[in-house]
Amino acid sequence: MAETTTWRPRGRPHRSTRTLRVRTSAAVMAVVALAVLVVPPLAQLDQQAVDLAAKLQPPSWAHPFGTDDVGRDLLLRCVHGLRVSLFVGLVAALAATVVGTAVGAAAGAFGGWTDRLAMRAVDILSSVPHLLLGIFVVAVFRPGIWPVVASVAATHWLSTARIVRAEVLSLRGRPYIDAAVSGGASRWRVAVRHLVPGILPQAGLAAVLMIPHAMWHESALSFLGLGMPAHQASLGGLVQNARGSLLAGHWWPTLFPGLLLIVPTLAVAGLAGAWRDRLNPRRRSELTL
Repeated sequence: MAETTTWRPRGRPHRSTRTLRVRTSAAVMAVVALAVLVVPPLAQLDQQAVDLAAKLQPPSWAHPFGTDDVGRDLLLRCVHGLRVSLFVGLVAALAATVVGTAVGAAAGAFGGWTDRLAMRAVDILSSVPHLLLGIFVVAVFRPGIWPVVASVAATHWLSTARIVRAEVLSLRGRPYIDAAVSGGASRWRVAVRHLVPGILPQAGLAAVLMIPHAMWHESALSFLGLGMPAHQASLGGLVQNARGSLLAGHWWPTLFPGLLLIVPTLAVAGLAGAWRDRLNPRRRSELTL
């Protein structure tokens, strides 16, 4: 009897591969969370402690990530920098999602001049490069974590507004929305009771996908010297400080901050991809073929 084979669309990962990817991403994020929450309080070595006699030491048992150009332990510096990047990413993504959801929901639910005004504002702000607009926002204030959060949030709500508006427009054609309008419900009541609950999953997915983008944005600002102050560790600042060491042949001050920026980004992207598959039943069914 001939053996039958299961057809799977080209480019679609098998279900077991997708499950492995999700589990790996979850494990990486668990390790990152554990390091961020546990390592700094338990560490006995101050991340700002300067020891010129131990500067630019390669990775060892005493210093797993090596030391920087003034002898500070890079493991602690990287973990503190990761804490800053994750905090900026989480808070900025939440703020940008709230603003984008409010603007997109209002534009899609009320239509008319509200829609035109909101979308023209989105188009105008989208025409300005995010990094340039972020530099302008940060330049108004002194370097610090909250100006960076404001800068990232102010430049990342635009895509969420477009996604939410498109989702609201698709929901407006549903029969239960027509029934609510026919029953005398006002636009405000329809938006709050029916449209907003329907867009929350998409808004949540947009927030998760925005976290790594916000982390990279903060790192770019810190790399340019416009983000965190010099005394406060951040991944972008650590990479910026290590440029001279890299040219001198010392690779570890650049490698480890870069890895701690890339690995959580890939892990968040893997978890967000699983969330997107759950929101799209058609794609989920294709993955199981």
